[in-house]
Amino acid sequence: MKKLIIVDSGCANLNSIYKASRAAGLNPFISDDSREIYDAGAIIFPGVGSFDHAIEVIKQKELIEPLCKAIKDDKPFLGICLGMQLLFSGSEESLVSNIKIKGLELIAGKAVRFPNNLPVPHVGWNQVEPVYNHPLFAGLTGSEYFYFTHSYYVSPASDYNVLAKTEYGLTFTSAVVKDSLIGVQFHPEKSGPAGLRLLANFGKIIADQ
Repeated sequence: MKKLIIVDSGCANLNSIYKASRAAGLNPFISDDSREIYDAGAIIFPGVGSFDHAIEVIKQKELIEPLCKAIKDDKPFLGICLGMQLLFSGSEESLVSNIKIKGLELIAGKAVRFPNNLPVPHVGWNQVEPVYNHPLFAGLTGSEYFYFTHSYYVSPASDYNVLAKTEYGLTFTSAVVKDSLIGVQFHPEKSGPAGLRLLANFGKIIADQ
């Protein structure tokens, strides 16, 4: 069985995702060791907090290269919340001395802030509607609610990368895909049975690849 690593980015609630993954039938290991991430067969990359801080932390931990290599090697990869946003070219949140911090640039596009007329952060339960059939959403109807907490959402440059959408004053991308790379804006580990089913589906993607 492929070794599944939950990446300790220093910017995530690892205990919640670990417990939920175990409850969904996965057998993950938590690590911030670049060598283990290089050797992993599959990766979950969770993240919370600010874009700039997270990029600096994973730079310090020397995780950027192994994360990028895992994706380029087509290993099953699930980015969660900020962990998904970091995969993009950048974020409107990033303004340090007027110099924008780049993301991992693995998906073209950027994270953008919700309009000023909407309460932020967007917190709570909301529906996630897949735009086409994908193994990550197998057995889910599209009417399930998942748990969100975020002020920024991703805007992919190509519709090809849009896997699911959600309504919050506007229609935003709540899941993305690029080959074996998947990202979700919501927190499956906080989303009850629907979240556990999604994590179990990711486990099946790992097993089938």
